[in-house]
Amino acid sequence: MKAKILDAIKNSAAVPSVPQVVTRFLEIMQNPEFNYDDLVRILAADAGTVGEILRLVNSALFGVRNKIVSLRQALTLLGPMRTRSLLLGRYLVDSISSKTVPGLDMKYFWRRSLTSSVVASHLAEKMRGERREVVFIAALLADVGIAILAEAFPCRYRHIAERYSPGREPFSADDELAAVDLTHGEVSAMVLSHWSLPETVTKSVNLHQSANPGNDEAATIARILNASDSIAQVLCDIPCPDNASEVCVNAVSSAGIDVDVLIKQLPHIENDIEELASVLRIDVISSNIYAQIATAIQDSLAST
Repeated sequence: MKAKILDAIKNSAAVPSVPQVVTRFLEIMQNPEFNYDDLVRILAADAGTVGEILRLVNSALFGVRNKIVSLRQALTLLGPMRTRSLLLGRYLVDSISSKTVPGLDMKYFWRRSLTSSVVASHLAEKMRGERREVVFIAALLADVGIAILAEAFPCRYRHIAERYSPGREPFSADDELAAVDLTHGEVSAMVLSHWSLPETVTKSVNLHQSANPGNDEAATIARILNASDSIAQVLCDIPCPDNASEVCVNAVSSAGIDVDVLIKQLPHIENDIEELASVLRIDVISSNIYAQIATAIQDSLAST
């Protein structure tokens, strides 16, 4: 039954189609002996795509010392697999952002998704560089299923979508199952698989609502996604720093991450969010809440 519903959603207008430039890029990558010149030629034919790749590669996510100015340089630095993930992620953000979704505040939706992705990439600081980008993309797109379900089931899912907003009580996977027989994690994973994102991304997204995701790499990433979403929610709600610090400490602890990692990274997160928001064309609200929460956590730990 669940598989039939997922297939129906996949074939509906709720799931955006893959742009032609991305389709051709993926086709070339199917050949294990592909030539970089072919990738450059395909991407260079779309000036908008070239601009997006250069903006992404020069963003805070990569921290390059010297500005990358050519598409070939960008592809060499990123590699084809990371280019694929970033390119697909960027187009998917753009496709869903253009929709009007019943009951869902899209500005808040992307602000929270972006905050979650930046937090997640910082929590994954000990992972190898390419895995940090997997975490970033997975966190950025983990909740696209909410927008898809809200569009596919405007009546049955609206009361769920409306709770994805500041100050509202969070909904659970059980709430979603009661409403539409699916969780947004399952739908997000289906969409990302349809868009040919890596299996580690789709599997971790599928597991990110689970209390017991397992012990493999995808499960580790799923725990980071769960923690980063909890932290992103309190950051985007502009909460009391003391209350937010408790949520943040509990979130990183549940993911098996030392709280010192969060304390060290929080003061720097806002700059990364603002820069990536510009790259991804997402509205954010400037605030010094991140540094305040870091201080509140430090004070709380010092008093225990």
